Amino acid sequence: MKVIKSMLVISAFAASSFMVGCGGVSEAEMQELNKLKSDVNSAQTEIDQLKGQRSDLEKTIADSNAKLMQCEKEKAEVRANLDKLPK
Repeated sequence: MKVIKSMLVISAFAASSFMVGCGGVSEAEMQELNKLKSDVNSAQTEIDQLKGQRSDLEKTIADSNAKLMQCEKEKAEVRANLDKLPK
């Protein structure tokens, strides 16, 4: 996503530089450029939030997997002890 952000910003600056070289930038074009910059910033904020959520979910999964492994270990110990009991 950083690549997309970079591409949008570079495209916006390139377009604005080209327009300035061709006689200036209209108010509408500047508004569009500012809107694109705002959209890029909003997208980056959303990306950062989603990355945080992903990190939280990965930690939750890792914790659950650790608990599951502990349960499996205890289950194996109990079965081994049950097998040792006389029948």
